[in-house]
Amino acid sequence: MRVIGLMSGTSYDAIEAAAADLTLDGDTLLMRPLGHLSVRYPDELRALIGASLPPAATSARDVCALDTGIGQAFAEAAGRAQRELCGGAADLVVSHGQTMYHWVEEGAVHGTLQLGQPAWIAEATGLPVVSDLRSRDVAAGGQGAPLVAMTDALLLGGLPGVPAALNLGGIANVTVVAPGAAPLAFDTGPANALLDAAVRYFTEGAAEYDEDGRRAAAGRVRPELLKVLLEDPYYLRPAPKSTGKEHFHLPYLQRALAAVAGSSPSSPSSPSSPFSPSSPDDVLATLTRLTAVTVADACRAHGVTELVVSGGGARNPVLMGMIAEELPGVGLRPSGDLGIPSDAKEALAFALLGFLTVHGLPGTFPSGTGARRATLLGSITPGSGPLRLPAPAPRPPRALRIVDSAA
Repeated sequence: MRVIGLMSGTSYDAIEAAAADLTLDGDTLLMRPLGHLSVRYPDELRALIGASLPPAATSARDVCALDTGIGQAFAEAAGRAQRELCGGAADLVVSHGQTMYHWVEEGAVHGTLQLGQPAWIAEATGLPVVSDLRSRDVAAGGQGAPLVAMTDALLLGGLPGVPAALNLGGIANVTVVAPGAAPLAFDTGPANALLDAAVRYFTEGAAEYDEDGRRAAAGRVRPELLKVLLEDPYYLRPAPKSTGKEHFHLPYLQRALAAVAGSSPSSPSSPSSPFSPSSPDDVLATLTRLTAVTVADACRAHGVTELVVSGGGARNPVLMGMIAEELPGVGLRPSGDLGIPSDAKEALAFALLGFLTVHGLPGTFPSGTGARRATLLGSITPGSGPLRLPAPAPRPPRALRIVDSAA
């Protein structure tokens, strides 16, 4: 089956589209990647997403406009993937949509909202669409995240020691695959969420991220700020657990800076403010170290011996260097070494989940999300023709093997 996966993460900078041929061969799921592409959101739509994310208030009209606009943007990305990656021939689209709110209280997830109306995708491509993949796990008592864990567990299961997959998006998440134990997956804390928010603030929107970690490299870690940030109770909660930009956002950082300065945050141009021009690089260095420390703490707690890294943060050499410093003796390598390009990892993971859904197979495991049971994920929107699903598979796969695309 030829499947297109679509994903936009908490950084909401672009829609990642990836395609793959997927086949069940007994207990092994074979994946032949066909390529991936990145489609930026239109500026107006991206601005509306940013203006509507927590802790901002929004309106029902804007939610409707977002659901429509994101759906149309995902439809464009799916159409391009259908033409450019699949030669016009595909069987299924799997759309994660754009997470706008992940409702967590006292560690329990009560709901999750991904926008991007799948009808636009089905209409544009003529293909059936699996969407809204997180809600069923939440309904079964789970966190609804991180759903990439199924792909991680199938891919890493044959590696020696205690391998783990680390994804560095807006939020960092890890999947630990220890021999003889059920896979464990959880969000470790912020990766790019606070960094990107700080860069936008300090540059008044002129820059959106710390390219190659250059500003963090020019700064120095402030122990007093790092201490305040590490006091967040989230880090002490047991896994499985999940978080998002509902928790880690600019006002959250402002409160931490104000606590360190002993005063309320003020204008970035004020010399006495914690946001003064002399300190932004120090703030970015400290936030980068925060991610490294919280990732390392999570890995040490579970005896991780090797990290397979993906996501936008994997391209930040300063962040990767800090993680290596915090985890001496733990090997780090990109997911591309295992056949899954880092930038395509999440889109391919959702393609895999949709494939499992239409074959009647669960896309989660209770140890990964905390749900009462493993569930089939998502809702299916028919394409232009009658909806014909494959015969249910007799059993879930136990391993994932990447097949060379040239084979």
